[in-house]
Amino acid sequence: MRIQAEISLYPLRTMELSPTINRFRKVLEKKGVRVVDGPMSTIIGGAKEDVFRVLEEAFGVVSEDSEVVLTCKISNACPEAPGGICEL
Repeated sequence: MRIQAEISLYPLRTMELSPTINRFRKVLEKKGVRVVDGPMSTIIGGAKEDVFRVLEEAFGVVSEDSEVVLTCKISNACPEAPGGICEL
């Protein structure tokens, strides 16, 4: 089953947001899911197992040394697009 997730990462107790967000984003890019950046969130899509695996791994990487909040909305009810990610 293919799914998509709309995710937003919020680093806490820091003035520098970009380093944590960039580390999180790099894990997403390396793990075989489609990634589409939005102005306030990111959409990732792919096989259900891949999406959940990459979310777990990326959260683990950034939460080792940063306090973060990750919000996530997941859907299996979106139409498939030719590029392999559910349409926005």
